[in-house]
Amino acid sequence: MAETKEDAGKAFDSFVEKYQTKYPKATACLEKDRQELLAFYDFPAEHWKHIRTTNPIESTFATVKHRTRRSKGCLSRETAFIMVFKLIKDAEKTWRRLDGKNQLPKLITGVKFQDGCEVITKEQLAAA
Repeated sequence: MAETKEDAGKAFDSFVEKYQTKYPKATACLEKDRQELLAFYDFPAEHWKHIRTTNPIESTFATVKHRTRRSKGCLSRETAFIMVFKLIKDAEKTWRRLDGKNQLPKLITGVKFQDGCEVITKEQLAAA
């Protein structure tokens, strides 16, 4: 993984150049979604590993899927909702806490981040 968005852009361009002739549709798809693929550089560096993984979603729903398969046929719509809710609430107890949770208020208020670091504007420096 590149340290900065600029380095990631260079690696991205190199990848596309290398594989474009062999896999034109795949590289076109990647180029179309370039902004979204590199968007995590606009968040605090502590959050990067959380943004790039889908494991919490996958493991939670694997538990729900496993349990509901075992009890198929004996669930109404309402009892299925209740069981899924309870299973997710129970799975929530083992989730890892978010690294850099102190950065969340900054994100909510619109503070900009570049390459994982907070961007301090001239107006903020003057106010301090």
